[in-house]
Amino acid sequence: MGNDTENNELQDDKTSDDVTESAVEVTPVERSGDNTMGMLCHLLSLVQLLGVPLGNILGPLVLWLMKKEEDPFVDECGKESLNFQISMTIYMIVSGILVLLVVGIFMLMILMIVNIVYTIIAAIQASEGKNYTYPFTIRFIK
Repeated sequence: MGNDTENNELQDDKTSDDVTESAVEVTPVERSGDNTMGMLCHLLSLVQLLGVPLGNILGPLVLWLMKKEEDPFVDECGKESLNFQISMTIYMIVSGILVLLVVGIFMLMILMIVNIVYTIIAAIQASEGKNYTYPFTIRFIK
């Protein structure tokens, strides 16, 4: 019987250690909702691919205007996405004019691919809670 008491005491000690260890290991992630909204700021620019005129600007703009006061991370992601999409729109207009010289056709194709690739990279970075700075961006919104 003395042996059972020792086993129960050891079991109680082990249980309390397990509870303490699991409480230390599990930490709530406070930024998960913010990361999702930041990621959406970038991904909404792909609305343009659905045929919405200026959807690459309107998508991030709407979300940014709704959430910029609530969260600084969403504010940064929204500004960055808008600046990049406005810059890309300007570059595509110039490329559209250069289509007359044939060079614009290749530039348009390259710009479309670059836009999609950098948008996906930025969305992945935002989902991890990191700010992403797009290359080739003119800073209209500071």
